[in-house]
Amino acid sequence: MKILEVEVVSEVKIKPSFPTPSHLRTFKLSLLDQLIPAPYAPIILFYDPTTTITTAKRLEILKVSLSEALTAFYPLAGKLRDDELSVECNDEGAVFIEARVKHFSLHEFLRCPELFDSLLNQFLPGSITYTSSGNFVTNIQANVFQCGGIAIGICISHKLLDGAALCTFLKSWTGISRRLLSGSSEKEAPPWISPNLFAAASLFPTNGDMWLRDSSLHMWGSLFIQGKESSVTRRFVFDASAIATLKLNAQMARKKSPTRVEVVSAFLWQCCMAASKEKHNFQRPSLLTHIVNLRSKLLNAMDDSDSDLQYSTGNLLWMAAARSYIGDSDDDDEQQEQQNSVLPGLVSELRNALSRIDADFAKEMQGKQGKSLMIDSLEGITNSDGLDLDYYAFSSWCKFGWYEAADFGWGKPAWVSSIGSSSAPHFMNLIILVDTKSGDGIEAWVTLDQRQMALLEADSNLNKLASVDPSPLILS
Repeated sequence: MKILEVEVVSEVKIKPSFPTPSHLRTFKLSLLDQLIPAPYAPIILFYDPTTTITTAKRLEILKVSLSEALTAFYPLAGKLRDDELSVECNDEGAVFIEARVKHFSLHEFLRCPELFDSLLNQFLPGSITYTSSGNFVTNIQANVFQCGGIAIGICISHKLLDGAALCTFLKSWTGISRRLLSGSSEKEAPPWISPNLFAAASLFPTNGDMWLRDSSLHMWGSLFIQGKESSVTRRFVFDASAIATLKLNAQMARKKSPTRVEVVSAFLWQCCMAASKEKHNFQRPSLLTHIVNLRSKLLNAMDDSDSDLQYSTGNLLWMAAARSYIGDSDDDDEQQEQQNSVLPGLVSELRNALSRIDADFAKEMQGKQGKSLMIDSLEGITNSDGLDLDYYAFSSWCKFGWYEAADFGWGKPAWVSSIGSSSAPHFMNLIILVDTKSGDGIEAWVTLDQRQMALLEADSNLNKLASVDPSPLILS
């Protein structure tokens, strides 16, 4: 059996194409940036080989366009300082690693999804550590397969970019790359996206106060199960027809149909609770949190559709929380009735939780009572009334348009990948939702302990609607 090996060929620092002015050398993070428990949210972009552009040319274009993009996104060329409260914008640059993938072509690797959980981490920059302070903000590794295919592993500090902001940066980087490949001038090229670097810190300044970070660390510590040894990650892929079936099953009388993300989240929540019940021999209460992008809420609160807030960097995020107290029953008919009503009920709980994070909530967060509101919100999540409960954290990367945003000039990615449980210290009860390449399906990256994952994989209801770890080539 062939063994995949990734050999580092070179490592350089890519500096901004123009120096950062001295008055911009310190970039302060926002209050909400303190909420993020993970130093990085890695993503890997896989590209097919091409006969029109040499591999050497592709690598060179990646570096030159990155240098130009870093001029506008200059904090990404710095290092985190002051216990992760600011960035020293010293133009040291972004770490850019070139690596060679041995013994596998791109398609050979993508045909082996059973390898993903243990091997995807090899496509990420090995020089990063998972304590951010003092690290380079941006770390990129371009992995070249024998066939000429490329996997680009991107690790940019989550303290500076959430999913929406990362997509904004990627659109700028790829737009510059396409311009360079076409040979057109800046004037001839379509307008590129200019980032709003200061919106998050302006809307939610820290004022040197560490209360949110302390509160959030307590929350994550009380809810998440951290570890590597007994965890496993699986991809559960829902195509358009499966999602349509779920929407039909979850339809609530006189209410609009749930979204793709709502119905897939609620269904996975239901399946995870069923696995937990089998594991513990009784039904534990359960808590779900879902990350909410505040940009549209803030725009509605400001009544300013022309604002460039949608292109802001930082973490304009908050968490919605929903609970379930589904009880046990010895009566078979009652069990069946509960089962039939579970999905609509969970969808309703999730939708109600999401609806509470609205424009009014976003506006109040910035007001005089904002601190109290945030503390109450966090305490409401951690308060379990003294009960042992299961916790599942959802983060949706859907609707960001990764496949369209990630075209450097040699086509859309063959696959946009999250990472497995062996890639870094992680949270075992985390579920990341990503659009499939077709745009109408969802890949759910689920990380659980091995026992509960085995039970989840055996769930007949889940297996009827989702494919477990299919090859991305099949999805394409």
